[in-house]
Amino acid sequence: MKGLGRHLIIEFYGCNPEMLANDERIKKTLLRSIEVMGGHVKGECLYKFPPYGGITLLIAIAESHVSIHTWPEHGYAAIDIFTCGSNMDPWKAYDVIINEFKPRKFNVTDIRRGILEEGTVDNSHTIK
Repeated sequence: MKGLGRHLIIEFYGCNPEMLANDERIKKTLLRSIEVMGGHVKGECLYKFPPYGGITLLIAIAESHVSIHTWPEHGYAAIDIFTCGSNMDPWKAYDVIINEFKPRKFNVTDIRRGILEEGTVDNSHTIK
């Protein structure tokens, strides 16, 4: 079933806290992951949270975005890789990221976004 995009929602557990607080290394890793999957960077926003150095980094790409939120004090990272179009494989970016972070445990949800074919279920509803 084809859709307008793919969205990987990733959770990493048991990561090195120093890695999770290293904004330069994280940015370099995400940029490399975008390059590997053929994305085109359009802008970025980074914030480092005191006191533990958790990082939020959002990189906008022409094909959607890649983002990360880290909690070094818990060894945890939440990552989104959202790609639009049929030419990009978010799993290529995932391979770069997991090889750099080396989590002890992880969970990945792969969502197909914008499935527009006839016969698909319409889960939309209006809240009154």
